[in-house]
Amino acid sequence: MDNQPAGGRGADQTISDRPMRVYADGIYDLFHFGHARALEQAKLSFPNTYLLVGCCNDEVTHSYKGKTVMTESERYESLRHCKWVDEVIPDAPWVINQEFLDKHKIDYVAHDALPYADVSGAGNDVYEFVKKVGKFKETKRTEGISTSDIIMRIVKDYNQYVLRNLDRGYSRKDLGVSYVKEKRLRVNRRLKKLQEKVREQQERIQTVAKSAGIHRNEWVENADRWVAGFLEMFEEGCHKMGTAIRDRIQESLRGQLSRESSHLSQNRKLDLDDEDEDEDEDEDECYEDDEDDDSDLEYYDYYENNSEKNGNQKM
Repeated sequence: MDNQPAGGRGADQTISDRPMRVYADGIYDLFHFGHARALEQAKLSFPNTYLLVGCCNDEVTHSYKGKTVMTESERYESLRHCKWVDEVIPDAPWVINQEFLDKHKIDYVAHDALPYADVSGAGNDVYEFVKKVGKFKETKRTEGISTSDIIMRIVKDYNQYVLRNLDRGYSRKDLGVSYVKEKRLRVNRRLKKLQEKVREQQERIQTVAKSAGIHRNEWVENADRWVAGFLEMFEEGCHKMGTAIRDRIQESLRGQLSRESSHLSQNRKLDLDDEDEDEDEDEDECYEDDEDDDSDLEYYDYYENNSEKNGNQKM
């Protein structure tokens, strides 16, 4: 049968005449480069490959895996735009069986080797059947990227994405956010921006301090040289200033002593003149006293003579 893998030499020749039909399935929510790389590996598993990609619908996915971000139509359309995909099979089954393989003439099923639980809930691998019949092609997962990782990032930074969409014109009702929540988010964002500015200033200060540490020895040497030069100039200036002040004081004292000596000489001369005047006045007073005494004697003699005359006449 054309849909059977190589089982012998004749079968190899028959299969090589046509493309190998390889089937890969999944949910492909939030289609990312990890999905694309897995499909690339499936496409390149043979030199001539026709890649069919099955995608489960929303009902099946929500029942066995949980809610998706993208709808089934969006997930189908994402796959159609991947260059490695030749055909998309919508409403793919959760568990592959022989009937499905025969219907789509699938030669191999490509997927990573991790076991995925089937619908029984017993922990059976959905790819157990194709592994047993030898129709399984293993692909490698891309580390660090998955739909769950992307959702985790969004949930982790939920507040930032809410603010992002608010800034883009979405209302708080569109985002299911209360009035208080919206205001709190906006206030927290302003505080965060302020903290970032403070952090930037701290980094600048640390950079300057680090640069200062590198050139510290050079700066210390220059500073010592500048201080020594300043002290030398200051000492010389103080010496000159002290000499000038001393000379001015001595000159001022000499002028003051000269003025005082001249003043004393003038006072001494005046005192001598005053003494001469006093002596002249004393001599004048003595002369006047002598004249007064002579006048008194003359008056006394006159009085005595008159008295005698009057006395003689009475008797």
